[in-house]
Amino acid sequence: MANKSQSLPERTFQYQSSLPSLPVPTLGISLSKYLDAVRPFASETEYKATLDIVKKFEVGIGEELHQKLLQRAKAKKNWLEDWWLDAAYLEVRTPSQLNVNFGGPAPYLEHCWPPAEGTHLQRASIATWHTLQYWNLIRTETLPPQKSGKTVLDMDQFRMLFCTCKVPGVKKDTIYNYFKTESEGPCPSHVVVMCHGRIFTFDALCDGKILTPPELLRQLSYVEKVCEGEPEGDGVSALTTEERTRWAMAREHLISIDPHNKTILETIQSSLFVISLDETKPYSSAENYTNIAREALTGNPTIRWGDKSYDSLVFSDGTFGSNCDHSPYDAMVLVSLCWYVDQQLKATEGKWKGSDAVRAIPPPEELVFTVDEKTRSAIRQAKQQYLESTQDLQVVCYAFTAFGKSAIKERKLHPDIFIQLAMQLAYYKLHKGLGSCYETAMTRSFYHGRTETMRPCTEEAVNWCKAMIDPTCDVNARRKAMRLAFLKHSKLMAEAQEGKGFDRHLLGLYLIAKEEGRPTPDLFMDPLYAKSGGGGNFVLSSSLVGYTTVLGVVAPMVHHGYGFFYRIRDDRIVISVSAWKSYRQTDAASLFNNFSSSMHEMLHLATTSQL
Repeated sequence: MANKSQSLPERTFQYQSSLPSLPVPTLGISLSKYLDAVRPFASETEYKATLDIVKKFEVGIGEELHQKLLQRAKAKKNWLEDWWLDAAYLEVRTPSQLNVNFGGPAPYLEHCWPPAEGTHLQRASIATWHTLQYWNLIRTETLPPQKSGKTVLDMDQFRMLFCTCKVPGVKKDTIYNYFKTESEGPCPSHVVVMCHGRIFTFDALCDGKILTPPELLRQLSYVEKVCEGEPEGDGVSALTTEERTRWAMAREHLISIDPHNKTILETIQSSLFVISLDETKPYSSAENYTNIAREALTGNPTIRWGDKSYDSLVFSDGTFGSNCDHSPYDAMVLVSLCWYVDQQLKATEGKWKGSDAVRAIPPPEELVFTVDEKTRSAIRQAKQQYLESTQDLQVVCYAFTAFGKSAIKERKLHPDIFIQLAMQLAYYKLHKGLGSCYETAMTRSFYHGRTETMRPCTEEAVNWCKAMIDPTCDVNARRKAMRLAFLKHSKLMAEAQEGKGFDRHLLGLYLIAKEEGRPTPDLFMDPLYAKSGGGGNFVLSSSLVGYTTVLGVVAPMVHHGYGFFYRIRDDRIVISVSAWKSYRQTDAASLFNNFSSSMHEMLHLATTSQL
């Protein structure tokens, strides 16, 4: 029997029910880690005050809240899941298309699809076909479950990639997910295409079979042709860029004008994904992805539905990007899809080698909202607000090509920690001080696990930064400090991934107090809590997107901060950095330049020291 089960292919969601529950860490250990994390940001007096607050919290209200959290964890396999969705995403009222969504450039230009005029629709039809194959893998549960070594990872977020949309509410948004596996029942199979402020839809299946690239090309060509030389549409999708409550009210008004508007909204919400036909030509190369990265995050709001879980961006120079709502899933889901498409395109040289026959399929249907002057005014206001915000965002996306993973691993060092330390040294040199730092840690080894915060700005990292800029410090002292910083980072990351971080634990305690109408505990009111990054106040918001060809870009978490995403390859590191122009002291390009010089300094140190 065992042999038989081994020979059967693993199904995408087969391990879901056997995944362990998300643990609740020990209160004393979480508070001790918190004190460690705030130490670099505190003077002696500040630290003593925080120490007193933490001690009182531990024996008083903290212990009481912790016991209640343990009770909650007994009743739920993931005590954090609903809370995280609400607090991190659905209750947030700031416009989410720029502040929550992530975007990214597609890597296809590095091999079979360099920028080229007149290719965009043919390429889009092939990329869309591969994307639909990936949907089919998830729908038929034949996408292998992901693992870290031998540890099975939670796959629930993959249900959210297709047929998913966030819907605004006056006080809180809701995620609508229409996806079903084959065994669960019928699943929507239509896609939405947006072009010139107009919206179209067509079924991606014909007689139960996915449309071929020639058939998809016919559908996309139809849309482009219908829009050519015609005035722009109403651009209703610009409303999705608004402050969430304003968008919710505009949406309610839209439905009140004409019930058919609700049908259109549901068609968009339930669609597999959105394809945006974008007239811009954001020329980019393997060494400089800046234009596509910026366009992906800040492009035309009238041809994207900012609340969709996946918006595939087709630029008229034959390059591609994506923009995604972050609420229903984390970046690794989209990375998995894009990496799959990239590998398929490489294997086929970006060509379709099947039949050119086109079946008799109905053309795309245009979805036309009934709008009144109030809605038109709301669209104008949304566009203006979005334009002002996006013009304030600085994005650079460059490849650091001097060396990559191979050279770092040759020196027996961990590539991710190497980059994290180089980033901190770059910030330290540029701003003459520390930046509270967030790195994403993945907790998918637990049921419905998503992320935990790993705080890389440790005392050890700060001591090393100081050693690097102190001219009296010799190579041996710098090497020793670097080794300690590496060890501490490695330990904290491993613990965070094992569900032993402290940030989500503290959030849970804070939310129990809030739910019970209690006053906010002093620990969360302490200035050092926010100064060290707590409550979403991290100056450096960073994430390793992975060891593939796929990269993302996000806006900074705070006005005086940076977004810093990176991907690691054998011979290079590709980095996207974002900053707000209106905060004069930050500059994304300067941080990248300092990062590059820090990388060289570190490699030199590791080489001369045989670290």
